[in-house]
Amino acid sequence: MKKLLIVLSIIIVLLLAVPACTNQSTGGYATKGPVIVSSKADTEGSLLGQMIILMLKANEFQVMDKLGIAGTSLIRNAILSGDIDIYPEYTGNGAYFFNETSSDVWKDAQKGYERVKQLDKETNNIVWLKPAPANNTWAIAIPKNLADKEGIHTLADFATYVNKSGYVKLAGSEEFITSPVALPAFQTAYGFNLNKEQLVTLAGGNTAQTEKAAAEGTDGVNAAMAYGTDGSLSALSLVVLSDPKGVQPVYEPAPIVRGVVYDKYPELAGILDPVFTSFDLNTLQNLNARIALEGQNPATVAGDYLVSKGFLKTY
Repeated sequence: MKKLLIVLSIIIVLLLAVPACTNQSTGGYATKGPVIVSSKADTEGSLLGQMIILMLKANEFQVMDKLGIAGTSLIRNAILSGDIDIYPEYTGNGAYFFNETSSDVWKDAQKGYERVKQLDKETNNIVWLKPAPANNTWAIAIPKNLADKEGIHTLADFATYVNKSGYVKLAGSEEFITSPVALPAFQTAYGFNLNKEQLVTLAGGNTAQTEKAAAEGTDGVNAAMAYGTDGSLSALSLVVLSDPKGVQPVYEPAPIVRGVVYDKYPELAGILDPVFTSFDLNTLQNLNARIALEGQNPATVAGDYLVSKGFLKTY
């Protein structure tokens, strides 16, 4: 009897020593992972990152939340080094990653996706899952009253205004201001130049900050870096300047996964592809608006959407 008690005691100690990886959304135990999920430090990044986290947890993955890495370069280095396993990236950034900014392939949604999918797999063993059919391309937005007063509706109009010494002070992220596929590409194509005094560089890539600054005229700002899927544009009475020359690549968001993780869990495609392909431009604008304008928690916005579409029963 004493030996039996000793054996039972050892078993209990061993069981207590094993950390339990519970899955609150299913009430069971996480049997796969851990998978390290990250995102960029902006509104849409937090939204899409939470979508990934909730879907993985619902499918019995143990998840480590590392959302909110500022800047594409930093988060790109994190996945290449193995510090994170999965995050939402944009197809058009492949032009920058692989030094193909002069190629027109990135201006075609399907061709750009196939190209970055091929290059990242061959070069870095990174797997691109299916993207959302929503172009979150970089843009410049200005207050509607300025657009109406000066007749500025396109980037060509904006260039004319800048070149005749019209007042401009643009707020954007360091990436937008310096990346060859962003503001410099606009300047080259349309023939204008903004000097240092005309630029306000903000940390991270949160367009909610840049757009609010332009709408309110903070520190004289009257132009902002914007994204095509931003939800706050109309509410802030900002006008997105059209790009008639098609300067920008197509930026469709898609989960990207380290190949070693995907090889172990190929079911990731079946879990996340249906979610991302359900996002169109209006859907992402509306979801982003709930976070940026209404102040809702990204996890709540993501969870409500997933339940409403039948991807989750609860969260």
